[in-house]
Amino acid sequence: MTTTLAEEVRARRGRPDPATARDIRLAAGVSQERLAHAVGVTRITIARWEDGSRQPRGRYLDDYLRVLGELKAVA
Repeated sequence: MTTTLAEEVRARRGRPDPATARDIRLAAGVSQERLAHAVGVTRITIARWEDGSRQPRGRYLDDYLRVLGELKAVA
């Protein structure tokens, strides 16, 4: 999958680093499984995003950032 320059810039601006994303999820008391369901991906995908071996892209990036923002607001 090819990433456009605009997608790359947008991703860098709003995406927390993997450790911070994991900390947000844990502070909210949400499992990887539950977060995955909210974003529409598998638990393994969330684990890979949190360990930094993969990065969310496209619609999944938008959904991931939205859900993390909601979790941060309530944590």
